[in-house]
Amino acid sequence: MTHSRAVRWTTAAALAVAILIIVTGGIVRVSGSGLGCPTWPRCTADSFTSAAASTGIHGAIEFGNRLLTTVICIAVGAVIIACLLQRPRHRALLWSGWGQFLGVVLNAVVGGITVLTGLNPYIVAAHFVAAIALLVSATVSYDIAHRAVVPAPAETTRRLARGLVVVTGVVVVLGTIVTGSGPHPGDSAEIHRIPASWTAVTVVHGISAVLALVLAAVVVVVAKRAGDDLVHRRATILLVLFVLQAGLGIYQSLDGLPGVAVVLHLLGAALTASGATRVLLAARSSTVDRLAPEALAV
Repeated sequence: MTHSRAVRWTTAAALAVAILIIVTGGIVRVSGSGLGCPTWPRCTADSFTSAAASTGIHGAIEFGNRLLTTVICIAVGAVIIACLLQRPRHRALLWSGWGQFLGVVLNAVVGGITVLTGLNPYIVAAHFVAAIALLVSATVSYDIAHRAVVPAPAETTRRLARGLVVVTGVVVVLGTIVTGSGPHPGDSAEIHRIPASWTAVTVVHGISAVLALVLAAVVVVVAKRAGDDLVHRRATILLVLFVLQAGLGIYQSLDGLPGVAVVLHLLGAALTASGATRVLLAARSSTVDRLAPEALAV
């Protein structure tokens, strides 16, 4: 079926905001603004906003990040409404929209616990994983809404795509441990860190990232030989993202983790997680929802 313009636009908007909120979360962290609003759900004991002079610039940054929760609620709500109004309804698309809603709720709750526990690094890591889960759900909705006609991919392609998603997930989780054991605790105060060797964890994270990069390259080659064009195109894009991520990761490690590089690395993490999800979705696609030839290129 051809999905309505409203469905296509709202799923694209929700995906964009899901990526944006990960980036702004990184800005909160590297600026030391994690406790700029020292309580939750209020920003201060007396106000839901950061208007109190005591919160300063850190309060404004943290409050701005919290405001994005409202934006993503609107975006996800629009996805669900668009899916409900579309005729005939697409069950998988509607379920993925509700999955985004649950992701928003989970992120709000874990985000609140993060503040109330004084930026406990394990909760901070869980908050990032929850944000990635929301992003994956938004990616699924976007993919269904823009899906193209493709032949069923080869079994080898499907298996490699599944493995690529698993390895990418491991890279993301290890990245949270690197963050939790290293600099940028999220606030200028003394914050508890994960008691692990930052250097050792970083090396393990790097090895897993290289494995993901190599696996992406294998998917590119195998999909090309099998004639799985959509998988090949998406895996190629993902491979480029992995290469950029690797270069950025090496640079920030050698240069003392500059804030801008850390935020860009978080953006890269979001894009690679979404990209790996799209490779898997392309590898699983044998039926179609939208007859748009231009969608074959992405």
